[in-house]
Amino acid sequence: MAKPAQGTKYRGSIRDFPDFNPSQDAETLYNAMKGFGSDKEAILELITSRSNRQRQEICQNYKSLYGKDLIADLKYELTGKFERLIVGLMRPPAYADAKEIKDAISGIGTDEKCLIEILASRTNEQIHQLVAAYKDAYERDLEADITGDTSGHFRKMLVVLLQGTREEDDVVSEDLVQQDVQDLYEAGELKWGTDEAQFIYILGNRSKQHLRLVFDEYLKTTGKPIEASIRGELSGDFEKLMLAVVKCIRSTAEYFAERLFKAMKGLGTRDNTLIRIMVSRSELDMLDIREIFRTKYEKSLYSMIKNDTSGEYKKTLLKLCGGDDDAAGQFFPEAAQVAYQMWELSAVARVELKGTVRPAGDFNPDADAKALRKAMKGLGTDEDTIIDIIAHRSNAQRQQIRQTFKSHFGRDLMADLKSELSGDLARLILGLMMPPAHYDAKQLKKAMEGAGTDEKALIEILATRTNAEIQAINEAYKEDYHKSLEDALSSDTSGHFKRILISLATGNQVAAEILEIADTTSGDKSSLETRFMMILCTRSYPHLRRVFQEFVKMTNYDVEHTIKKEMSGDVRDVFVAIVQSVKNKPLFFADKLYKSMKGAGTDEKTLTRIMVSRSEIDLLNIRREFIEKYDKSLHQAIEGDTSGHFLKALLAICGGED
Repeated sequence: MAKPAQGTKYRGSIRDFPDFNPSQDAETLYNAMKGFGSDKEAILELITSRSNRQRQEICQNYKSLYGKDLIADLKYELTGKFERLIVGLMRPPAYADAKEIKDAISGIGTDEKCLIEILASRTNEQIHQLVAAYKDAYERDLEADITGDTSGHFRKMLVVLLQGTREEDDVVSEDLVQQDVQDLYEAGELKWGTDEAQFIYILGNRSKQHLRLVFDEYLKTTGKPIEASIRGELSGDFEKLMLAVVKCIRSTAEYFAERLFKAMKGLGTRDNTLIRIMVSRSELDMLDIREIFRTKYEKSLYSMIKNDTSGEYKKTLLKLCGGDDDAAGQFFPEAAQVAYQMWELSAVARVELKGTVRPAGDFNPDADAKALRKAMKGLGTDEDTIIDIIAHRSNAQRQQIRQTFKSHFGRDLMADLKSELSGDLARLILGLMMPPAHYDAKQLKKAMEGAGTDEKALIEILATRTNAEIQAINEAYKEDYHKSLEDALSSDTSGHFKRILISLATGNQVAAEILEIADTTSGDKSSLETRFMMILCTRSYPHLRRVFQEFVKMTNYDVEHTIKKEMSGDVRDVFVAIVQSVKNKPLFFADKLYKSMKGAGTDEKTLTRIMVSRSEIDLLNIRREFIEKYDKSLHQAIEGDTSGHFLKALLAICGGED
């Protein structure tokens, strides 16, 4: 097992066992397997508390003492996933990787995901050891076997990675960074077709430090992350391999945290993946993986393994995990910077926000008005034409069409659309036709109408809009409903939740006065909520990001988890929404969209509201966050969850498949 570099802190979960006695351990294992049945508890306890180096010594002593092969005996005594896990731990790391690759390319079909995971994530030294171990174990050439089992650009990139020749110099040339950015841009975005060789050469050979700077510059130059270009230009297993390489360049620990989460989420567990990662990372970076896992998925790796596995298999995995991470949201001190960097990766200051709906070129409001009138005249309605026009015009252009429609036909376009369309499609099209501030005002009004209040809609809108947007909503609300938004919120909500919403709805203009009054009569918990309100409702996003970073450094807790722990109900929900919006607003909306479509039934109101309101602001960014987190595109999710003309209109707004 490779030792950590000089001066770096050990981040594995398994360490050398103190007072190690290989002969005694060999005897313990022999006794655990002697006679009828085996003492699985004794086996797992011993093997998971020894380092890999120590396990190799136990193997040698076992052979010397009993003339038997320890791995063969373990295979005979144990079964299923538990056997695979224990035997994986007993092999030297390079031989464990060699066995995984041999299994991936043996028999019918190839396990491309296994090849990608191993070859995209290993260091030069680990690759060289893997190639030698494969030759030793199977008397075959690894490159020849992979070449014979794969094809195309996927094969070419695997062969490049198998050379283990990635540059390791941390001194980076700024000129070469700029050249590589230009070469990647010209090989993909600017080229008819794609020059895959450039992607292979640069991503397969440059140092990690160099490539991180290339990715930063690529984003600044093109306005999109390198991952988006890879998804747009490459396909199939080659695309998946290149995305894995990029993820490992950015953070190998984050790559494995994501792989572990996907191995256990949903129905069924991908046990081979789970075993392979837990074995291979237990003495390298398991503590980092645990930290990132909790930061990204708001649950500990330990708790997810505990809920997703059983028996001795579960006990062994939990030992490799190295312990639970205590209360949700608590960090090891070293993780504070990692958490902040993760939030900063997608900070709006660094990523250009882009909508999916843009002004139509050669716009002709006269022709559009006539086409819409024709689509609604006579028997039946031409929904396709209505969708095609309205979903492909900007909101400003739609307002021009409304005016032109009125001038030509003396009719209200909105009234005609309302009369001709129905259901979800009507709500979507009419939403697109309204000016954004009036649309938000209407959604807030509907959330407060009738019996009960839709607190989630109030929170979603008021916690995410800018000061300028909030001001416009206030004016629109007053104009449309002859009542101030503040008065409406006052009559429909209560307590701290009311105060927070009013603070947000007034664009923070009167927040200090409200808070001062609120604080005079509050008890301890009230006072805590007031202090949070004072900060979260009045400070700028860049300021709050810095506050969140310092909060983690000082307390080892994420502010979001602190809110969840200390508060409840609507107050908790609105504060969490503000924090998530500050960290990464497109991701906040991606999560809301995912939840509106997952499981039985669809929350069409939320789906419509977000698609309409974000279509010209950041829906392209939301799409990127959606596919990154959920491993499926927003386009696919909509396609699988809606139907008919509503589906067609949503896909038009979505703006394309990722």
